[in-house]
Amino acid sequence: MKKVGYARVSTIDQNLDRQIVALTEEGCEVIYQEKVTGTKKDRPELQKMLSELQAGDIVVVKELTRVSRSTQDMLELVQQITDKGCYIKSLNESWLDTSSPAGELMLTIFAGMAQFERRLMLQRCEEGRAVAVAKGVKMGRPKTGGKPMDFAIELYKSQAMSIRKICENTGVAKATLCRRLKELGLSAQ
Repeated sequence: MKKVGYARVSTIDQNLDRQIVALTEEGCEVIYQEKVTGTKKDRPELQKMLSELQAGDIVVVKELTRVSRSTQDMLELVQQITDKGCYIKSLNESWLDTSSPAGELMLTIFAGMAQFERRLMLQRCEEGRAVAVAKGVKMGRPKTGGKPMDFAIELYKSQAMSIRKICENTGVAKATLCRRLKELGLSAQ
């Protein structure tokens, strides 16, 4: 079992020294360092660290904002670490230490809160949609119609040109025209 540190700053101009000192004092044998924004999913040093972890290792970070920008992102990362039989510990957030029962409990509570938050958001969206529909707002993509569609249908009926040519000349998408022809009971060839 070894302690593995991860230090990150968002820009090239920022300094990693504060984090490296804290991780070294914590006893980290290896410290992965990078200067990349936390909003990026592609963080090469984080991925390298995850790939090199051995069962029983403890990932140590100075603070959670160094590894994640959202609760969901943090939970996914912690899951990747624990799936490898490893632990994660934050020096600033003492509640995050998955090697202890209390740390596991806190993580479980956060996972439940994140799920609750997602469900509330979905519920609010659904309620908003219902209110909009009640007010007469049409949901979904607007129907393509009007004169270009009418003209495309007439050209199709007259068999003056192929569907591809009809679409090129009218600006109506092929899938849209074929769907409309099917709705009208006309078979698109």
